[in-house]
Amino acid sequence: MNIRGRNKVSPEFNMSSMTDIVFLLLIFFMITSTLVTTSALDILLPKAGGKTENKKSIAVSITKDLIFYIDNKMVIEDELEKDLTTLLLNKEEPTIVLRAEEGVPIEKAVKIMDIAYRNKFKVILAVRPK
Repeated sequence: MNIRGRNKVSPEFNMSSMTDIVFLLLIFFMITSTLVTTSALDILLPKAGGKTENKKSIAVSITKDLIFYIDNKMVIEDELEKDLTTLLLNKEEPTIVLRAEEGVPIEKAVKIMDIAYRNKFKVILAVRPK
């Protein structure tokens, strides 16, 4: 007497649908990663052990060539205070992130800190992690 079930489960597994999903995910992440762009200047920050906070604040960058930028917009050094006070006028906690490149004279960074002190702005010094 042969008592075997008629329904046999085949031990084969079809991987074609799994590979389709993996390739679709791969294409999705490749496309979305190329769309991500940073809106920062390419400057080399000094090294330190601290960490820069990333809040909604205004970034002031100083390059080696002593060119001043406020959030990627080049500004003249003499108009810096006027532009900063205009941008931070109605902010609840006005904060400036100072990004001075390595080799910038300390007087230029102190000028930004002095503007912040006179107008009661908070200053955060951006650094590279060690």
